[in-house]
Amino acid sequence: MVEMDAAAFEALVVEELDRLPDDMVEGLDNVVFVVEDRPEDGSLDVLGLYDGLALTERGKYGRGELPDRIVVYREPHLDACANEAALRREVHTTLVHEIGHFYGIDDDRLHELGWA
Repeated sequence: MVEMDAAAFEALVVEELDRLPDDMVEGLDNVVFVVEDRPEDGSLDVLGLYDGLALTERGKYGRGELPDRIVVYREPHLDACANEAALRREVHTTLVHEIGHFYGIDDDRLHELGWA
């Protein structure tokens, strides 16, 4: 388990987000990234969440809708990782996974691609 306060973890998430390929993040429209301690149910099993409507499911989108959210959960990540290097890899994978959902990629395909 890694020890890291909320501010340091959020900075790490921003760093990993900045490391993602431009072509992956340039298409993100009306999406906010949020760091929370845990999912609402208190579980340590969920590392992230895409809360929104995937691009593949959108019709007339963009007229006053609230932004989609990609949530990265701090405590489950800290619990799952033995050191900061592992934590960075897991945060990176979580970001790619949740961004994949924004683009309409389901969990099965993300597993096939190694992003789950």
